[in-house]
Amino acid sequence: MADFVKGLFGGQKPVQAPVAGDDGTYYFADYAGAPEPTPAAITSFTDTATQAAPTSTLGQRPYTAWYRVWERTTIDDFKLEMYILPFLVALVVVHVWGTKRNRTKARAWMKAHAPILTHEFVQVGYTRPQASAEDVAVQQALDTAADSDNMLREKKADEYQTYATGRQNVAFVDFKLTLAKRFNPFMRIGENLIPLFLESFPAPQERLEATAYVFDGQETKVAPVYGKGDAKKVSNSAFDGFVFAIVHKDIMKRLRDERYDLSLTTTRDHAKLPVWTTVMSESAEVTDTLLTPELIKAINEAGDSFEALVVSDQPLDQPKTLDDTKPRKRINLSLKLTNDHTSTLPIFTYFLRLSDHLVSSAHFRPEALRRIRQTRDEQIAKIRRADDEEKAEERKIAADKLKREQRDAKLGRLSADEQRKFLEKERERNAKKGQKRSTIKA
Repeated sequence: MADFVKGLFGGQKPVQAPVAGDDGTYYFADYAGAPEPTPAAITSFTDTATQAAPTSTLGQRPYTAWYRVWERTTIDDFKLEMYILPFLVALVVVHVWGTKRNRTKARAWMKAHAPILTHEFVQVGYTRPQASAEDVAVQQALDTAADSDNMLREKKADEYQTYATGRQNVAFVDFKLTLAKRFNPFMRIGENLIPLFLESFPAPQERLEATAYVFDGQETKVAPVYGKGDAKKVSNSAFDGFVFAIVHKDIMKRLRDERYDLSLTTTRDHAKLPVWTTVMSESAEVTDTLLTPELIKAINEAGDSFEALVVSDQPLDQPKTLDDTKPRKRINLSLKLTNDHTSTLPIFTYFLRLSDHLVSSAHFRPEALRRIRQTRDEQIAKIRRADDEEKAEERKIAADKLKREQRDAKLGRLSADEQRKFLEKERERNAKKGQKRSTIKA
């Protein structure tokens, strides 16, 4: 019983007596048979890492310093970059080449046409020559013609512009060069594929578009003298208003659909012109006056590079207000760009000097102008009727609004019984009006 109590309450167990070993040293019985401890073998850190490598995430590659990238990576780690980088490099190379090619082509055109431009105009480009006299200004313009790069302005990678002014009978001329998108192969392929499936998208074409804004005798013409603050008057350069065009048959339909002024003309072939061109004119007398031998020769020399020559005083878009119907005379020239500019130089020169021919010869008989003016008067009458109807509708809306405001104000001053009687009378009047309308319609 005593042993049970000792065991229950944690009595101390008897300790065994120490046992003597072989060397005469006494040991506890639990450790008497333990082997003699021996020191573990010393291994390097590299060996330890090598032994643990099979369970690491680095594969079988040994550990190396962080800066030894070539030892910790392989070419397989850069497969995605190997596919993307050549593609990006090719895009950059194509963009640089295409941009440079367009710039070279635009400068070549400017270099070929700079002599005739500087001969016809005082100022070519966007840098105004400074001088104290007009003759000195002209000489400076001729001297700077050699640097044709300064005469062009790059608006976009595929569009270049220039400007010319300082000539009799012409206010100014705008020139725009539209080039191919050589810098973007995707857009270029798309522009060439879409016209194959959709007729509404014309095929892309590198072209020159020039617009000469001529004097129409309505503005006050003053020309500042370079280097001075005063001005001198310039004689009027007026001629009769009309619409006349010589266009390539390939773009005839598109021009008629896009331009309102050409929709006023009639189309006829002319025996003196090439078979691939046609005349769009408002009068036979206008055609006979403008179709000169020099123009016919220049168009023949230009060949298929010629697109359109338009003389017009009407807007490009359908006029919607009376202000849009005011004559604004201008001359348009459209040419395809080619590497050889000698064939198009005659028609380009004729375009620059056409305003002189118009001022001297474009004065027609009243019989010829009567039909031309009749078309314009009909359009003005349509716009005036539409404007009158719109103004009448606005007046009616304003009168109805005023009447409603007066009615609401009157109802606000009446009592409840008076408002009820007023509304009943109003309903009766509306019912009688409805009956009268139905009777009249029947």
